[in-house]
Amino acid sequence: MLNKTYPYYLANVAVAANTDLEVTDKFSGEVATRVAMADAAAIDKAIGYAVEAMPAMRAFPPFKRQAVLEHCVKRFRERYDELALALCIEAGKPINDSRGEVTRLIDTFKVAAEESVRIDGEIINLEISPRAKGYHGYIKRVPIGPCSFISPFNFPLNLTAHKVAPGIAAGVPFVLKPASRTPVGALIMGEILAETDLPKGAFSILPAHRDGADLFTTDERFKLLSFTGSPAVGWELKKKAGKKKVVLELGGNAAAIVDGDQGEKLDYVVDRLAFGAFYQSGQSCIGVQRILVHTKIYDALREKLIAKTRSLVMGDPKDEKTFVGPMISESESKRLAGWMNSAVQAGAKIVAGGKVDGAMFEATLLEGVKRDTDLYRKEAFGPVAILERFDDFDAALATVNDSDFGLQAGVFTDSLAHAHRAWDVLDVGGVVINDVPSFRVDNMPYGGVKDSGLGREGVRYAIEDMTEMRLMVMRETW
Repeated sequence: MLNKTYPYYLANVAVAANTDLEVTDKFSGEVATRVAMADAAAIDKAIGYAVEAMPAMRAFPPFKRQAVLEHCVKRFRERYDELALALCIEAGKPINDSRGEVTRLIDTFKVAAEESVRIDGEIINLEISPRAKGYHGYIKRVPIGPCSFISPFNFPLNLTAHKVAPGIAAGVPFVLKPASRTPVGALIMGEILAETDLPKGAFSILPAHRDGADLFTTDERFKLLSFTGSPAVGWELKKKAGKKKVVLELGGNAAAIVDGDQGEKLDYVVDRLAFGAFYQSGQSCIGVQRILVHTKIYDALREKLIAKTRSLVMGDPKDEKTFVGPMISESESKRLAGWMNSAVQAGAKIVAGGKVDGAMFEATLLEGVKRDTDLYRKEAFGPVAILERFDDFDAALATVNDSDFGLQAGVFTDSLAHAHRAWDVLDVGGVVINDVPSFRVDNMPYGGVKDSGLGREGVRYAIEDMTEMRLMVMRETW
């Protein structure tokens, strides 16, 4: 079980300032633990400590950064079951998905440990004309400065890791605001980081309510803001961020196209679609929301997908058999139910699921959803998927692009030409061939276009954002 209370971390040190933040068990609704909550004064102090830590972090050599990351990997493995259970309780994530996220947490820190000692520069040939004869150019990457990290509730371990691990590898001090609904995993991470010899002020982890955390965005001492969360919040933060660099990993209404050549592979396709649409109650920005199926196989896939959807077990996330647990809150469940009901009133049909009880939302499949409804246009962020058919592959690509979002898309096809056509045409950050858009490996570049965000995560790509190029020009003789 969880500890009765958790401190926050200010300049590497645990501070039991209060127990103001109640963290609930998302299945039972009962208070599971209480967490220290940072106020504006604590956030201001943390930023000051991060600024003071910058010289020491610049001087903290790559092999020491690697040792810190390797220590984290070791300790995460030792505390694997604790981390998984904490995630299951605070996020309502089914225990099997929780274990999978702890595994990805470990993977992300492992990749960062490897990258920490290969942040290389380059040599530039400047002798492009007689006036530059004897001049040579050299580039190295240096830490950008203190960074502000804001992480979301849906992957509170791994999406936090995608900020913290590359931050340590890059040598930047940081102040992290974990989601107030799911702060425990980040605080356990802080406990483990506090065991290392990171310079004082290298990290602070401060749960705080959104309305009291403006300094994470507006304070000019930060040189980078990395935010993962909803599009509405993310773009508003960017407006307030001032001169600092901003990286936004936001939402989507991801689509999967199933081409007409999948007849013998339908069972695989259906299994992957059901996983992509309904794992962790659909609360993933790359969860499958729209499923476009070629007319040739539509009826067969529809029948199998309905059966698969109905077979998914909903219940207590601590039960090994549970696939669909609670949504993060009853208010989110009500919001999605409202969208679903509006779609039905506009002519859509629920072909599987549709039952809602508090935060529990049954895995639900609809067809005939009008393209101007909220359920189609916006990010559902819940266990709801939409089936529709197509006859022409290029028309299906155009349908996928008819969205304000562009994070990832999936395409099931045996046609190499169609795979490349999708890669060329789809206006998204990543195209996944023969799997769902929910697929992610933690060293790949990950991010979107349009309302889905700005910049890329994935450890090496995050390190690039957290460092600046610094040029030296040397005249050979003078």
